Order: sequence, then structure tokens, then C-alpha cells
Amino acid sequence: MSYSQRVGALLRQAGAEEGDYVKVVLDRSREYAGVLMPHHEFSDPDIIVLKLKSGYNIGLRMNEGARLEVLSKAVRKERPHRPANKSDERRRVGVLGTGGTIASYVDYRTGAVHPALSAEDLISAVPEMAELCQVEAKVVFSIFSENMMVEHWQRLAAEIADRLDSGDEGVIVPHGTDTMGYTAAALSFMLDDLPAPVVLVGAQRSSDRPSSDAYTNLISAARFCTSADAAEVFVLMHESISDTTAAVHRGTRVRKMHTSRRDAFQSVNEGPVARMDLDGKVEMLSPCRKRSSSKVKLRPAMEERVCLVQFYPGMSSSAFGALLRAHKGAVIAGTGLGHVSHELVHVIKDVVKEGIPVVMTSQCLNGRVNLNVYDTGRDLLSAGVIPGEDMLPETAMVKLMWALANSSDPEGTKDLMATNLRGEMSDRREA
Repeated sequence: MSYSQRVGALLRQAGAEEGDYVKVVLDRSREYAGVLMPHHEFSDPDIIVLKLKSGYNIGLRMNEGARLEVLSKAVRKERPHRPANKSDERRRVGVLGTGGTIASYVDYRTGAVHPALSAEDLISAVPEMAELCQVEAKVVFSIFSENMMVEHWQRLAAEIADRLDSGDEGVIVPHGTDTMGYTAAALSFMLDDLPAPVVLVGAQRSSDRPSSDAYTNLISAARFCTSADAAEVFVLMHESISDTTAAVHRGTRVRKMHTSRRDAFQSVNEGPVARMDLDGKVEMLSPCRKRSSSKVKLRPAMEERVCLVQFYPGMSSSAFGALLRAHKGAVIAGTGLGHVSHELVHVIKDVVKEGIPVVMTSQCLNGRVNLNVYDTGRDLLSAGVIPGEDMLPETAMVKLMWALANSSDPEGTKDLMATNLRGEMSDRREA
């Protein structure tokens, strides 16, 4: 959506362009000065956006009588174009945009945030990336991560495989943070024999905010793709609330642990794979798959009819049974070492006999399921429950979706769930 005819004429008359420092007078009591920001598709045609000295943006409705004056023109810097050629030593990195806060603008009519920034625009906002690598950007889709579906995971996996098989030496996936852990886990199982890193990256604060982590997370992801000897699916986010380091987490081990802090993401039951100094230094902290010349083995099939259920005291056995029977598989987040009430054990036993696999994980997150300690756990083992070891509940759910679609019989599904495939569970118990 463009400016209205009246506002467009006002800007042209003043000679105002994006980046200019301007003064806007709305009436006798309201006067503002700031940098004229781009007008995007979610802006009302009568609204202009200024970035104030405080660093925050403000939307101003240019009603009849509003005046605008250019106080100083922006200093225009031409960005040198570096066409790719055979002698170009920069690594080629793909960027596949999906939406989310890292790619968002604010609707200044309502204050709502919308996924509006294209992958190309995102990269142009971080020109240093072009100095690090040859960037090939594409918008795969533009949605908030709560709207991610299995079909989105599958399409994204296919795009990543195409990029890596065509010679890209890393792929960056800007993604909304709320379900980034689910997508990272899904891609980890769908993409086998990765030759290079796939890095999901997000932002807790949108790009219009002075505290935004979008820039530092993106540039860190580019540096990791171009310098680290690693070839797995990772999530890269701030390690602390300050702009000092970013943590690189294994895609099957990471969870968002805070609603808004910039250091919201943490590895569970293991530490981060690497630490990125925001000045560019990479410190590898734990072993991971190394780069290779292999071709990606794409295995995108997923059984969508899998549920994740959190047990709670007093849970209805009839409702619990109906939910499990409405699906092809179930993951339970039980209490402590992996427990549910006595009444539910009988339901699980019947459901497993009907051919529906049930995997037990723990609400505690840290630590490991152990069904051999108490009578309830041993009863669950006798009922046919598959121990989820130290997997995150959401990772176990995604893995079960994948295992059901990639095995031919119940025993094959059980074997896949009991095997550490992508670092999703450890072979030994941590203290």
C-alpha cells in the first residue's frame, strides 16, 4: 500500500525522502522530529513513520493541516555490488525466509506486528553479510511460527536440500521464535547426511525496536555458516541479554524458556554446540557432525496424527483414552521420572494393544525418564510404553511423527524411537 495522494504530494513538495531528518507539525501542541522511515504494505496511506532520537518509531497520521519540513538530508552511501564469479572466495549461503518477528514490521494503525519483510529486504538491512558470503535469498513463506504446519516443514526441508545439493555451503532460516524448536527438530529428522550447517535464527524484539536482536543474530548466523566445521540443524540466538555472544544449539535439544528475554533459548540436557562472539569468533563447545561432500538424503514423510499430552492430577481416563484413540501415536509428558496415575496406566495398556505407540517423557525437562524405579514406571513398561529417555517432549512428538511415517511396522517404529538419530537423546545419564 502506498501513501495517499495528499500525503505523497506533501512529501514531494518538501523534497522528503526515506532517511531524511524531518520535522512534522500536526497542530499547535504536537510537533515531532525524526528520521523518515520506509512506508510498507501494512501502513495506512495517511500515516508516516519517524524514528525518534530515543530509537523508537512512531506513526503519525497526516491529517489536513499537517506540515512537514526537511531539517537535513540523509547521507546516501552506495553499497558496492559484488557479482559472483569463479574467483570469488566467499562461501555461498542460502537464506530462506519464513516470517516471524525477525522479519516483521509494525502496523502503526493498530500497533500489531505483521510478518512483512522479504528475505531480500532482510539481507539488505545487514549489508555486512555480503562481505562474508555470497547470499542467495528467497521467501519460502511469510507466516508467524504459531501457524507452522507439517506441510511447511516439508516444503522448507525440500528447499534446504535443493540449496545444499546445488552447492550452498550453509543455509540460514529466519524463523519465528515461538515454534522454532519444533521446526528445528522436524528438519533434523527430515534431512539426513547434511554436508553443511542449517541455522535457524530468530529475534525476540522486532527490527523497529532499539533493543532488537535481529541484526546480531543474523550476522552471527552468517559467520557460523562461513567459518564453522559443522553440518547439523542448529538454532542460533543470543546467549545473554547483552550484545556479547550468541549460543548455537543442536536442533533437537533446544527450547524457548522465556517469553521475551533475548537469551530465551537454552539447550536442555546438554550444553550448546558452539558460542559465537558477536565480533566473529567461533568457539566449538561439543562434538557435532562435520562438513562433507555428501548429498542430502531427504526423508520428509510425517504422520500428522500424533498428539502431545501433559498429564495432570485428576486427568479423566475416558477423555485421555478418547484423545489417544483419535491419533496414530502419542507422547506423554509425565511427572518426575515419567509417571501418570494408576487409572491411566490401564488406558495406555489397552491403547498400545490396539497398535498405537505411546512414548513417555518428563515434564521436568532436565533429567531422564526412568521407568524401572517405582511400581508405576514398571507397570507402564509392562503396558508397552516406549521410554523417551532424556528427549524433550516436543522433540519426541516430532520424532514419533517421523518414525511412524518412515517405518513399516510397530517394531520398526519402536526401534527408531529407541535409537539416538540426531543427538536428541544421550547414551549416558548426566548428573
